[in-house]
Amino acid sequence: MESYRSMSIKNWAVEDRPREKMLLKGIQSLSNAELLAVMIGSGSRDGSAVDLSRQILHGADNNLDKLGRYSVNDLKKIKGIGEAKAVTILAALELGRRRKTSGKGEDSRIKGSHDVFEMMQPLLADIVHEEFWILLLNRANKVVEKRKMSQGGISGTVTDIRMILKHALDCLASSMILCHNHPSGNEKPSEADIGITRKLKEATGIMDISLLDHVIIAGKTYFSFADENLL
Repeated sequence: MESYRSMSIKNWAVEDRPREKMLLKGIQSLSNAELLAVMIGSGSRDGSAVDLSRQILHGADNNLDKLGRYSVNDLKKIKGIGEAKAVTILAALELGRRRKTSGKGEDSRIKGSHDVFEMMQPLLADIVHEEFWILLLNRANKVVEKRKMSQGGISGTVTDIRMILKHALDCLASSMILCHNHPSGNEKPSEADIGITRKLKEATGIMDISLLDHVIIAGKTYFSFADENLL
């Protein structure tokens, strides 16, 4: 006999269907699997949308941060997930990331390394390659622009000092903060990280631009050159 949980959602009791449950009890009442089920809409021949969502979460060790690093191809490896469902899931995850950064963009005042972490972590924590960003600040320590300068592989990216200086001068920046991510989850700076920081410290000094910090994002943790007195 077909089990209750694997039968089509339309055959479930109304209060147990994810969409109806959300309307009756509020969106906070839904489990992660039920929220995913609402997004993907339908299941497969082998199970309901909730069953399929549980498979997705199980493959990510029930870790939403890990799920956030999935690609379309990663999701399509799961039986019952085609390109349309995969794109829908990734779009929802990206919307969540952007919500975290809402109100923390340009014109945000930087008081310390944690402010940099809160601004940049949603952008950098989930990607599986390295990216190098700069934050350009005015005299009030407000961010006038944040810009991605380079994108590399899993273990490194190439940074062009001349292009960084050009953008800083174009924005009439008074100071600058460097930021990049370590997909490995190890927040400690490499020799290359230390080397590029020293070079940029010298170069910005010549241009009368203060280099305030270099923050490395590693998942939910970070490393600050300024906090560690390495500038």
